[in-house]
Amino acid sequence: QLQASGGGLVQAGGSLGLSCAASVPTFNSYSIAWFRRTPGKEREFVAALRWSDSARYYGDSVKDRFTISVDNAKKMVYLQMNGLKPEDTAIYYCATRSSRLLPAYINREDMYSSWGQGTLVTVSS
Repeated sequence: QLQASGGGLVQAGGSLGLSCAASVPTFNSYSIAWFRRTPGKEREFVAALRWSDSARYYGDSVKDRFTISVDNAKKMVYLQMNGLKPEDTAIYYCATRSSRLLPAYINREDMYSSWGQGTLVTVSS
């Protein structure tokens, strides 16, 4: 089970950090990701981390602005969002898969088996 939190209202150019608590014994071998959905659009890949080698992947629209991280001891997943833009407004979801995903699959939402309930981020212009 995943529980996301940290969403809210922020002005354009500001920063916000999202958290996701995971009910798992360990993140070893896991693939962990954040996706987002804007009304009327499909869920979009934001960022992913592969625990086995700490490889990180980002969607083109958030690269160099967002950072995904994990605290295995606390079983927490984080998404630090800087330089926020109005187009970042969305419901953000954390997701996990208990195995290592190849880079070609790590941005696919159908590869993830567990999902959080989502947390709303609103960026005002």
